[in-house]
Amino acid sequence: METNGNQPIATSAATAAATDGGGLERLDRRSVVVLICVGLACGILSGLFGIGGGTIIVPALVWLGLSQRHAAATSLAAIVPTSISGVVSYATGGNVNWIAALLLALGVVVGSQLGSLLLSRLPEVALRWIWVVFLIFVIIQQVTFTPPREGHIVLHVWSGLFLILLGCVTGALAGVLGIGGGAIMMPALSFLFGASDLMARGTSLLVMFPGAISGTVANWKRGIVHLKSGLIVGCCAAVTAPLGTMMAGWLTPRAGSLLFAAWLTFLAVRSTWTALKATRAARGN
Repeated sequence: METNGNQPIATSAATAAATDGGGLERLDRRSVVVLICVGLACGILSGLFGIGGGTIIVPALVWLGLSQRHAAATSLAAIVPTSISGVVSYATGGNVNWIAALLLALGVVVGSQLGSLLLSRLPEVALRWIWVVFLIFVIIQQVTFTPPREGHIVLHVWSGLFLILLGCVTGALAGVLGIGGGAIMMPALSFLFGASDLMARGTSLLVMFPGAISGTVANWKRGIVHLKSGLIVGCCAAVTAPLGTMMAGWLTPRAGSLLFAAWLTFLAVRSTWTALKATRAARGN
C-alpha cells in the first residue's frame, strides 16, 4: 500500500510505487504486455477521434492496480508522444489550424497547472465521479451534433479570446482526468467555431502536446507519474496513430461521431460501476 495524504491507495506488485518525482516502477511481464496492447489501441483511437487516448489509458492503468490519481497523471505523460505522431499525420493533409492551436495552447498551459493541483488534492472517489460525468456529457454532445466535413475556423478578436478560454477549461479538465483534452476540444471546435471534423481533430491533437508536457512536469514534481508505464503506452501509441488518422478520412462525420459515442458509452458504463464500488468502499471505511 502507498498513501496519498490520509487516503490509502492500493497498487499491485506489477505497478509498484513510483520513486520520488514519479520515476521508475517495477513491471512484470503481464503488465508490460497489457501496456503495449493498450498503447497500440490508444494510437488508433487517437488518430481516429483526435483524442490523446486517456479514455482508454486511465481505465487500463486502474485495472492494473494504479489509483485513479496516479493513472490520470501517468496517462497525461503517455499522451505526449501520442499527440506528436497524430498531429504529424493530420498536418500532412492540411488539417491543422496553427493559429487556433496556438491560442488554445496558451489557455491549456495555464489550465493544466490548475488541473494538476486539483488532481493531487481531490478525493479519489470524487475523481472517479468527475470522470463519469465528463463521459456522459461528451456522449450526449456526440449523439446530438454532427460536425461538417467542410468548414473552417474564422479568427477575430472575440473568437481568439474564446479559444484561449476554451484552452483554460480544457487544460484544467485534462489535468484532473488524465486526458489530452481532445474529447473536449474536438467537439467544441466544430460546434462553437465551425471547424470541419478533420480540422478539429488535427488542431486538438496539436494543442495536446504543450498541455500534456506542462501537466506532466507538474505531476512529476508531485511524485504521481509512473514514467516507465507512460513511456511504454505512449511510444506504442505513436506507432499506430497514423493508421487511425487514415481511418478518420474514410468515415463520414456522422459515422465518426457515433463510433466515438459508442466507445464512450462502453467506458461510461464500466466507469460508473467502478465509481459505485469505490463509493461503497469509502462509506464502509
